Amino acid sequence: MNNSLNTHKMNEILGKVTAAIDESKKEVFDIAENARKENNDLKNELSEVQKNIHVLITEVDKLEILEKKARKRLVEVSKNFVDFNEEDIRDAYEKANQFQINLVLRRQQEKELIRKRSEIEFRLKNSAQTVQKAENLTSKMGIVLEFLEGNIQDMTNTLEDIQHQHILTKRIIQAQEDERQRIARDIHDGPAQTLSNAVIKVEVCEKLIDIDTYRTKTEIDNLKKSLRDTIKDIRKIIYNLRPMSFDDLGFVPTIQQYIKNFQDETDIEVDFIILSKQWTEDKVKNLSIFRVIQEALNNIRKHANASLVKLRIEMTKDYTSMSIIDNGVGFNMEDIDLKDKSESGFGLMNMEERVKLLNGTFEIKSSTNNGTKIFVHIPHDN
Repeated sequence: MNNSLNTHKMNEILGKVTAAIDESKKEVFDIAENARKENNDLKNELSEVQKNIHVLITEVDKLEILEKKARKRLVEVSKNFVDFNEEDIRDAYEKANQFQINLVLRRQQEKELIRKRSEIEFRLKNSAQTVQKAENLTSKMGIVLEFLEGNIQDMTNTLEDIQHQHILTKRIIQAQEDERQRIARDIHDGPAQTLSNAVIKVEVCEKLIDIDTYRTKTEIDNLKKSLRDTIKDIRKIIYNLRPMSFDDLGFVPTIQQYIKNFQDETDIEVDFIILSKQWTEDKVKNLSIFRVIQEALNNIRKHANASLVKLRIEMTKDYTSMSIIDNGVGFNMEDIDLKDKSESGFGLMNMEERVKLLNGTFEIKSSTNNGTKIFVHIPHDN
């Protein structure tokens, strides 16, 4: 009777919570849609301003040529005024004056448009951040709703197991959503933005090619450099999704390559030692271990302020053990919750969940100004 009452009460509470979250999700979705519309409007406005700037650049270049000719004509008429009548002198003066006025006006318009472009770019950046935050919040609310709307008819009999499974599933889904959003953000802020700018640079080159060869060459050189950087960004994104060397070279060479890149990018020394060479053929385990290393080094890069990392891996036919020790600033263990959804907390939780999914153990030790130690032990299936 008591279990039935508790289940009924829980259903009632969950129903109200679900309805409130669903309503809030709709409101956040509307905010995201409005922010996305504003973002698209700003992009269109920026594109239009860019086109107007390019048109003005062309007009200014032409006006400068005409203004120089008009001034030259005025100097010629003034110097040899006896050879010209009053109307010729007045005409030369008026033309030179008009070209000067037009040139000043066009240059002023160009400055105004450049100022406007900077303002739009600033607003566009803020708008994109708003869209990102709203989408992130909508995604998290969707995960919560999916969890809350599950069937809880027999929940009282196996409450602990069900709760654990749902929480684990929610965390996995959350990790997937965060990874997708990170990839989308990397592509949007990196290659997509650079390629959009490349299109604009090509349009500039089209307009300049018959007017200013040197400037056109400079723009093309900048464009080539930008595209090379974009190719690097795309390759980095692909590598983070799944290192192709994993299939081609194997487990250890992939880790060695990743460590080399990490050292080159951060100037943090990594002392990597293999204690045994009996590798498992389980690709899922190998990839999970690699992801734990990747997440740990990423946390060290962002938060540890370390100069040295010691990475030890021991693989036998029965287990894989690993330790990752840094000499960074460390932290107070009492202040860190592995369920924390902050950036550092989520990284630690991510590693722990990966290890637990493989029936392994995950242990972390740290104290302020004494670095951090991570220990992982994963049994192998016999």
